[in-house]
Amino acid sequence: MQHPLDLTYAGISGWLILLIIGVISLGFFGFQVQKATRLILLGSKDDRFDSWSKRLKETATVWLGQAKVLEDPIAGGFHVMMFWGFLMLSSDMLDLASGNAFSEYLLPDALHGIWNLMVEVGYTSALIGCTLALSRRVLFTPEKLKGKSQVEGNAILLLIMTICTTAFVVEAGESPNPTTEFFGAWVASTFVITQLLVNIAYWLHMLAICTFLFLIPVSKHMHLVMALPNVFFFDTQAKGKMRPMQVDENGTAVPLEDLDTETFGASQFSELSWRSLIDGWACTSCARCQDVCPAYASGKPLNPMQIIHDVRDYANEHAGLLLKGQSPEEDMISRFGEEAIWACTTCNACVEACPVNIEHVPKLTDARRHLMMERMEFAPEVEDTVMPLMAMIENLESDSNPYGIPMHERGDWAADLDVKVAEPAEYIYFAGCAASFDERNKKVARDTISIMKEAGLDVGILGMQEGCTGDAARRAGNEYLFQMLAETNLATFEELGVKKIVASCPHCFHTLGTEYKDFGGQDIEVMHHSQLIDHLQKEGKLPAPKHEGNITYHDPCYLGRIGGETAAPRDVIGGVDIETENHGKSSFCCGAGGAQMWMEEHVDDDHERVNIIRAKELASTGADTVAVGCPFCSTMVTDGLTSIESQMKVKDIAEIVWEQIKANDKKIQATKVAV
Repeated sequence: MQHPLDLTYAGISGWLILLIIGVISLGFFGFQVQKATRLILLGSKDDRFDSWSKRLKETATVWLGQAKVLEDPIAGGFHVMMFWGFLMLSSDMLDLASGNAFSEYLLPDALHGIWNLMVEVGYTSALIGCTLALSRRVLFTPEKLKGKSQVEGNAILLLIMTICTTAFVVEAGESPNPTTEFFGAWVASTFVITQLLVNIAYWLHMLAICTFLFLIPVSKHMHLVMALPNVFFFDTQAKGKMRPMQVDENGTAVPLEDLDTETFGASQFSELSWRSLIDGWACTSCARCQDVCPAYASGKPLNPMQIIHDVRDYANEHAGLLLKGQSPEEDMISRFGEEAIWACTTCNACVEACPVNIEHVPKLTDARRHLMMERMEFAPEVEDTVMPLMAMIENLESDSNPYGIPMHERGDWAADLDVKVAEPAEYIYFAGCAASFDERNKKVARDTISIMKEAGLDVGILGMQEGCTGDAARRAGNEYLFQMLAETNLATFEELGVKKIVASCPHCFHTLGTEYKDFGGQDIEVMHHSQLIDHLQKEGKLPAPKHEGNITYHDPCYLGRIGGETAAPRDVIGGVDIETENHGKSSFCCGAGGAQMWMEEHVDDDHERVNIIRAKELASTGADTVAVGCPFCSTMVTDGLTSIESQMKVKDIAEIVWEQIKANDKKIQATKVAV
């Protein structure tokens, strides 16, 4: 049987026909890819050429291994079958397009059997994956896809199925080996394979590929091209870490007095980094980020997937102006929408869920920087949301705490604890603003100090010399105020020789331990109080952990997902009796992060506040007590449980541990009296 390329059709050579449609489709594909690349390269500089070993490992696991895709076992499984199938069958496309020149002249004879088997498995895997995915979309439509157009996705799946089935027909006309070309051999033995049938299958195969090349760059399937660089150039820095306004040649933040930057944040397309712009073309539209976003769940205008789509849509719509170096009248803030920008809790659930390492949060925090530091004016629809935030900023500027309480009262909570104040000590307990001024959280600070003293540690506090870490200011966009607070705190640490810090607030833990490293805090060890207590228990300096009653645990975003610590808080209280549906790195936000604690939350009648959504999930466990490890989570969860009239108690892990220690001491005393 002749190869279809060696035949003529209406007097036209098959090779010429393939050349024409190939040049057209490849030319269009190449033009669109280079256009997208040029748009991406308009972005600001971003050094992503470090840590090559980490990047190669990430590429191997996340892109090639599809590790994050498989976190959704159903949809992810179908996608992996198609992805790996395409990798295996891709060389056969070259072989078919070259009239079998690849297999006959380039491929060593010894590899023919292995190659045929690989290609066969690839086509089979891709076909099965597409069939299952299409069936799911049409017959068992997921809730998040209902009401949305599925034409594009279904068309792509049908094209891939066409590519696979026609390949088997062409293969059947070439005397396939039953062992290595099992599907083609089955087709050959089941159907009558004629030259005409092979010709039709071949040209359908090629037309499907050429159509696919047309659709890839103008659809969400551009991720087939951009997902690889997106994963490779992932952020190797600590999760959730924001970048300084300006850094020197060593990557260290430039001191405030030496700053010479002219712009703050990002409002224009070109002010987003080139790596941030790749996200727009790498998105698979899987909606996993949407599914885990607390702002979206509570009905706010923020959809993290739409933010990423906005980047690409904006670029395509304004490509002519952007590529000429001009700025469109519409900027990125207008495209995102201020309501969406201010709704983010910076919990990073979207980033954690994304299978291709898209970085949603920096786009929103960069927009906040511009709004806060350059415009200082807000759209009417967000004014009542942001005004309380501005009051918090003013309090930070005047009193270094968001409550506006005089600084000299910052250490009053520890007045009778016989603890060092503003003196050198092995461990400095950084109380943070909530534990210093909020009555409910003062008890957490007192219990933490008591635990540390019980273990015989040399512990001190900074008292009125302690200032806010600046987390809320930074997340709200006031980077200048954040850096001022950071430089002040670091000067205090240096003066007192602080080397070890313990914080019961995950926001302080993250800011001091991760973000201060850019400003000179590289040599300071920062621990969350759960980590220290866990260490002391394992060393035998504190009693073995246990608890009474039925306990669940709420993972704070900045400790669990962002800080990576999920085990210590559970271990120090003797384990958790029942977990919430969303826990660990998949925990659902309490609603306070991203400076939301200081903003007014508005929801419509069809939705609930973030903390109420979480409170209902916690209450559904049936536990008696919710253990927490964050002062803001404590407040938000307590308020949420009160709103739904739940009788669950909310206790910080330090309170639970200190109760255990006191109960244990009473038992020891009772035993001594009895003796």
